[in-house]
Amino acid sequence: MEAIVFRDVSFSYAGSEKKALKKINLAIHPSEFTVICGRSGCGKSTLLRQLKKNLAPYGKLEGEVLYYGKEIQNLKERESAAEIGFVQQNPDNQIVTDKVWHELAFGLESLGLSNAAMKRKVAEMASFFGMQNWFQKSIQELSGGQKQLLNLASIMVMQPKVLILDEPTAQLDPIAASDFLATLQKINRELGTAILLSEHRLEEIFPMVDRVVVMEEGSILIHDTPRRTAQFLAAGEKQNPMFYGLPSVAKIFSLLKGKGECPLSVREGRLWLEHKLEKAGVTGKQTEKGSEKKRIARQKRRPGTTGKGNTSIRIRDVWFRYQRAGADILKGVNLEVEEGEWFCVLGGNGVGKSTTLKAVAGLIQPYRGYTEVGGIRVEKKNQKQLFHKCLAMLPQSPQAVFTEITAEEELLEALYHWPLSDKEKVRKVEDMLELMELDELAKSHPYDLSGGEQQRLALGKILLQEPKILLMDEPTKGLDPFFKRKLADILGKLQRRGVTIFMVSHDLEFCAEYADRCALFFDGEIVGVDTPVAFFSGNSFYTTVANRVARQWFPEAVICEEVAGLCEEAMM
Repeated sequence: MEAIVFRDVSFSYAGSEKKALKKINLAIHPSEFTVICGRSGCGKSTLLRQLKKNLAPYGKLEGEVLYYGKEIQNLKERESAAEIGFVQQNPDNQIVTDKVWHELAFGLESLGLSNAAMKRKVAEMASFFGMQNWFQKSIQELSGGQKQLLNLASIMVMQPKVLILDEPTAQLDPIAASDFLATLQKINRELGTAILLSEHRLEEIFPMVDRVVVMEEGSILIHDTPRRTAQFLAAGEKQNPMFYGLPSVAKIFSLLKGKGECPLSVREGRLWLEHKLEKAGVTGKQTEKGSEKKRIARQKRRPGTTGKGNTSIRIRDVWFRYQRAGADILKGVNLEVEEGEWFCVLGGNGVGKSTTLKAVAGLIQPYRGYTEVGGIRVEKKNQKQLFHKCLAMLPQSPQAVFTEITAEEELLEALYHWPLSDKEKVRKVEDMLELMELDELAKSHPYDLSGGEQQRLALGKILLQEPKILLMDEPTKGLDPFFKRKLADILGKLQRRGVTIFMVSHDLEFCAEYADRCALFFDGEIVGVDTPVAFFSGNSFYTTVANRVARQWFPEAVICEEVAGLCEEAMM
C-alpha cells in the first residue's frame, strides 16, 4: 500500500478563486525518497501542508489526501503527530523549549511515554545525530545548522513513518546543508522512513532521491527518476525554467549535447567529462591554453575592482559582542568596498557575516573600530539620515520589513515620504509588482505568500527606495532558479547605474557568476578576498560544483557555461 496518495486534489485559498493546486494525482511509496521542485508559488508548500492536519491551509479542498489508505483529516491527533513528521524552513519557528535535551523529549512527553522510555529514545537519537557534545546546551548557543538538525532529531525520536520537509536547507550554509541532506539520506536508507521534501537547491539532492516531482502553476509537470527528469527539463530548443536549477553536471552534460545517461554527481560528471575529452584527443597543454584565453575574456566581461574608485563602504578594525561578558562575534574586521561594486561575503552559519551587515547599517554599535557609508561615519545619531538618503537593507527574514495587510500596501508604504502624487505612487507600485512577478498577488496578505514570494515582496519594497548602497542578507533564499537569473539582471542594472551592492550569501553558484569580488568570513574576521575566479578556483569546499568537476582540466572555470565553452574550444 502507498504511504501517501493524492487523488484528484485541487485546492484554493479562502477568498481566492484561483486554484493553488489543480487535479493533483501523486503516490509516495513506503521508504521512498522524493523531492518536489518548481518555481516559487507553484504549489509546493501548499501540497506538503495538506499532509499535516494542524498545518493545512484554510480554503476549499477537493479530492482525497490519503495516508496508508486513511483520509488525512480523519487521522487521530496522536497518529498524525507521531507518524507524520514535518520540518519547516525556518528552524526558529519550530523550536519550543530552551534546552537541546528538552526539545528532543518534548514530543515524547506529549505522547505520554514513561520517563524510562523517553530517556532511552532520546539517548539513542542524540547518538544517531552526533549531538552528545551539545546535548546539554541552551538553544540560544546553537548555530542555524544545529537548530535544524535538532528539529529533525526531535521529530525522528517519535519514529515517524513519513517525514515531510519544506525547504529545510534554505537558512543553512553550504557545508551545513550538505551535512543535513546526508543525514536525511542516512535516515531514509537505514531507518526506511519515506521522505518527501521541497527544495530549490537541487545540486546535492538529485543524486540521493528515488523520484523527482516538478510542479508548474499548481499542476505536476513530471514525476520520474532524477536522470529522466533532468533530461526532460533540458530537452528542446526552449528549456524549462527549472533547467537552471538542475545539478551543474546535468547542465554541463546538456550544454555539451551529451548522449546516453545524464550524470548527476561530481564523480559521475568528472568520469563522463574525462571520457569525452580523451575521446576527442584533448591534451592537458591544450586545455591550459584554452583556460588562459577564457580567463582573460572573463576578466574583460567583469568590471571588478580597480583600486581607483571611490570607497562606498569602509569597515575599520571593527570589534563587537552581543553581551558584555560574551564572546566576540566580530574580531577586527577590515574591508573596503568600491562605489558601484558587487561584493559578496560567504562563510558558515554563526561566523559573523550578518553581524557585519548590521554594523554597516548602524543597527549595532561596535565597541572598537568604526564603519563608514558614502564617506559618512555610521553612528546611532545619523542612522535614520543614512537610510533616508542613500542606504537600504534587505534583512535575512523578509517578514521583518512587513507592516501592512496586503502586498500592494507594503510597496505603497515604502513610498510614504516620497514627494509624488498618488497616481505616480500607484504606477511605481504596479511596475514593481510586475517586476517581482507578484501582480496577481497584490491583494494578498504578505504572510499568506510562499517563502519565495515573501522574499520578492521584501526585495521590491527595498528597491522602491532607490538606494545608492544596497545591503542584502541572503537575497536568493527561497527564490527559484529562474527568478534568481532575473534578480541578477535587476541588480546588474542597478550596478551599472552606480549602485553599490554588498550582500551576504550561502549561494556559491550565484556569487561565482555575478559578483565582482568575494570574501570568506571565518571566526569573526575576513580571511580572504578575491575575484570569483581566484576565490572559487582555490577552494576545496567553498567552490562551485562546476569547478570541482572540471578543475583538473580547466582550473579557473567556475561556472557551467565556462566549462562547456572550454570543452568545446579544446575539442575543436
